[in-house]
Amino acid sequence: MKKTVVVTGGAGFIGSHLCRFLLSKGFRVVCVDNFLTGSSVNIRDLMGNSDFVFMNHDVTKPLEIPGHVHFVLHFASAASPVDYMRFPIQTLKVGSLGTHNLLGLAKAKKAVFMLASTSEVYGDPLVHPQPETYWGNVNPIGPRGVYDEAKRFSEALTMAYHRFHRMDTKIARIFNTYGPCMRKDDGRVVPNFVTQALSGKPLTVHGDGSQTRSFCYITDMVEGIYRLMLSGVNDPVNLGNPEEFTVMDFAKKILELTGSRGKIAFKPLPVDDPKTRCPGISKARKLLKWEPKVSVGEGLKKTIEWFRKN
Repeated sequence: MKKTVVVTGGAGFIGSHLCRFLLSKGFRVVCVDNFLTGSSVNIRDLMGNSDFVFMNHDVTKPLEIPGHVHFVLHFASAASPVDYMRFPIQTLKVGSLGTHNLLGLAKAKKAVFMLASTSEVYGDPLVHPQPETYWGNVNPIGPRGVYDEAKRFSEALTMAYHRFHRMDTKIARIFNTYGPCMRKDDGRVVPNFVTQALSGKPLTVHGDGSQTRSFCYITDMVEGIYRLMLSGVNDPVNLGNPEEFTVMDFAKKILELTGSRGKIAFKPLPVDDPKTRCPGISKARKLLKWEPKVSVGEGLKKTIEWFRKN
């Protein structure tokens, strides 16, 4: 009998790639999404697969899955500032009520539970790079707090279920990830810069562009998630690419790779925008034998080509 994996947010960017990857590994996949920020286009090619089941459901409401379930992967959430500032209450609810419902499902099914957490639990960090031992520097009542605190609460709830109910739980702290199937209006750096460059518009850089980011290609991220899912690790693990760029240097790289003659347009830095963001991945290297393999140049070429076609 094939093992069943429930993937919430399965029609989203990372979720849809994860569903496709798990099917290739021989799992039966139950994809749950309500299309708040995900898209049916992302999973259209999977609909004819007999091992793929789609459920249109809001996970802030109780969820029932018939039959055996072996893994519950909770990836449902607005993930870009544009989305979680547009849907602040829904973002808080999916991190609290949604996480509670899915932990309950995993407990009832005696399944492994994985939470898709985020580098945003570190806030605007005072430690660089950010290791899993860092507690973060988060403004709980700022505009970004709806996402940051939702994920911090969901981590606390996940660890409570692990300790109190002795459940096998995993927490993936996911850093910036990019690749095909990102929405062009996602609001994050890669889709913003690529779509602006391809249309000949100025690239929007916030602040003076000296803030740093790191970027992990989607195939590397999915491989890391998969290894964590099958591991015996219960503490949070950073997954991301430690190669770091200033936003200005990254903008110039996009202009070069697209051949765009666009310029740079500067805008004010958003409230509580992190000045640095770079994962310490020694834990993933040691415990999961994982590190990114796709260079940023290679990954961007694939991503730009996908945006050109779509």
